[in-house]
Amino acid sequence: MNRDLIQEDIRKIWASLDGPQRRQMFAELDQVDAEELFLELAAADQLELLEARPLLQRRSWMRLLAPDDAADLVQCLAPSEQSDYLGLLDEPTRREVEALMAYAEDQAGGLMSPRFARLRPDMTVDHAVTYLRRQPLQSYETIYILYVLDPQQRLLGVLSLRELLAARPDALISEVMEAEPVTATPGLDQEELSRLFAAHDLSSVPVVDEEGIMQGIVTIDDIVDVVQEEATEDFQKVGGMEALDAPYLRSGFGTMLRKRAGWLTALFLGEMLTATAMGHFEEEIARAVVLALFVPLIISSGGNSGSQATTLVIRAMALGEVRLSDWWRVARRELAAGLCLGLVLGLVGLLRILLWQSVFATYGAHFLAIGMTVAFSLVGVVMFGTLAGSMLPFVLRRAGFDPASASAPFVATLVDVTGLVIYFTVARLILKGVLL
Repeated sequence: MNRDLIQEDIRKIWASLDGPQRRQMFAELDQVDAEELFLELAAADQLELLEARPLLQRRSWMRLLAPDDAADLVQCLAPSEQSDYLGLLDEPTRREVEALMAYAEDQAGGLMSPRFARLRPDMTVDHAVTYLRRQPLQSYETIYILYVLDPQQRLLGVLSLRELLAARPDALISEVMEAEPVTATPGLDQEELSRLFAAHDLSSVPVVDEEGIMQGIVTIDDIVDVVQEEATEDFQKVGGMEALDAPYLRSGFGTMLRKRAGWLTALFLGEMLTATAMGHFEEEIARAVVLALFVPLIISSGGNSGSQATTLVIRAMALGEVRLSDWWRVARRELAAGLCLGLVLGLVGLLRILLWQSVFATYGAHFLAIGMTVAFSLVGVVMFGTLAGSMLPFVLRRAGFDPASASAPFVATLVDVTGLVIYFTVARLILKGVLL
């Protein structure tokens, strides 16, 4: 069978395998295939395979990794174990890895590689090509983008390998480079860094300190992993739980319970307010039992509209489409959307009541008043749901929290309570002297 097909099959099932199965499958691969797979795995998976290997084999596998990948692997270890794995590296690489570990793993400094192609501005194009040919490939994270530095290692400009090969052999690098390139600082958060890549359509970004001295580069393959990690984390938070630190099947049962129980408990306590609100309107329900039939309809519509708005705003924030200063524009937009959506649902609810009344005579002589109560309540609840759902991410971000914490279940719980108040308030206004 084709080697590429075998590797593709392994990648597809790797996440679903347990530890012994992974080690057995990895051991059955030939050396070339095993190395290719090892370099593509996440740091935690690489560490799992290394820990099952004898010490001498660990050394050879660790030395396959680029400095930034080695730093990610070492940071998966407890602090007391990190020195053992750092000792497996050659001295220059170890120093590079220790420098990278000074930064948080979710910052540009923690993602960057110190291995990049350096050129001097006074080189000719011909001299630069000759120089690059003499360097071993492992000296570079990528050869496609070249960085021009002065003697103090300050970044002066960049140019692509394609531009270098297309330039006149006697032209100076300073003449063909692009000055003032897009850069990142070592402390830049990985989410902001991913937006930088997307905004400028980059394949790599140079990381420079406050003095403009080049520290390393972050490449697009690192950002792909970051985007997947951030999207997974946000998706889990929006679902109403803490983000998992490992793939689903590899997360411990106790960890899974702990990550989910806190949010579920908070949501349960929030839903208790719904019962309290129902108790407050007990008299109205006793007088007009028919009102209770529409409680699930009313509160679910508000919760669904709020969840929609929350999801849209959180995603817009993640993509940089919406900023804190845009809150008023979003509020106006969602109020208008809530009004229109509420009118649509209110009309559907009214038609449903009229249809059931004509066929089954379900709602008695005051069916029209009941229908208007449901219709106007839906307008109010959906408007409030969309407004609350869209504004909650802004409130959380302004307070310094992750907007993704505005989970859909949390918004639904908030709107449930308010929806009951709106529903029975409208019922009092419309049905007073009729059923109430």
